[in-house]
Amino acid sequence: AEGWAVEAARRGAGELTLNSIDADGTQAGYDLALNRAIAEAVDIPVIASGGAGSPEHILAVLTEGKAEAALTASITHYGKFSIAEIERFLREHGVPVRMPG
Repeated sequence: AEGWAVEAARRGAGELTLNSIDADGTQAGYDLALNRAIAEAVDIPVIASGGAGSPEHILAVLTEGKAEAALTASITHYGKFSIAEIERFLREHGVPVRMPG
């Protein structure tokens, strides 16, 4: 995965959306090791996808996993957490979040 990410960046990709198929849909957390490895291998933003089950998971991938952004899918689509709740949690833990509209 790292090699493909480096190649994509070399060919001009402006950012990478990284989906761990093993974590996707589990709501058990993102693949932090994979996200961190890719983020450290390239000089472009990495967007984490696959595994969000809680605001804590999002915080972990943005800090430990070094992702620039994170997709949330199921936890927001099905009302488990609202975007506002997640943003508030991240702000409370020192993660910069763009203000809504």
